[in-house]
Amino acid sequence: MSWNDDRVNTLKKLWAEGHSASQIAKQLGGVTRNAVIGKVHRLGLSGRATPSRPVKRPPRLARPKPRFLADGSAAALPAVAAPSAPVPALAIERVTAITPLPPLLVDGTPATILTLRDTMCKWPIGDPADPKFAFCGRKSDCGPYCAEHAQVAFQPARKREARKSEYDYVRRIAG
Repeated sequence: MSWNDDRVNTLKKLWAEGHSASQIAKQLGGVTRNAVIGKVHRLGLSGRATPSRPVKRPPRLARPKPRFLADGSAAALPAVAAPSAPVPALAIERVTAITPLPPLLVDGTPATILTLRDTMCKWPIGDPADPKFAFCGRKSDCGPYCAEHAQVAFQPARKREARKSEYDYVRRIAG
């Protein structure tokens, strides 16, 4: 394939209209995207009428972090607008069922990064930036977590998809 005057004029016109190199190559036929890019460079056609740019997405808003009081309990958060869809009762029940047991070792102290051993559950509890952050610390049978936390962490794909749809209302609220 050679670049004749007709093909060069078509290339210039399509490039000025803002078509991508791939689109121009398809329309001309018999040339590759890289051949179009090379010819554009040799012709010095760097300026474009409408450059192709990816669509900008709106920035995500940060979610408020829970605040903890000195005694370790969660402080009440400011009221948020009610969700447009009613909250499923099953989702609320499941959240309370997943709530982990208090992180206590045999002597009654929480498991920290310094007290964790290979045979202890490494499920994080709380915010890592919080001074009261700890790990579950119960005996792990096989793997990094105890039996209760392993059920939460390692779910079959079908169960994950079902849970994802239960919390769609949260995603709609969060944006």
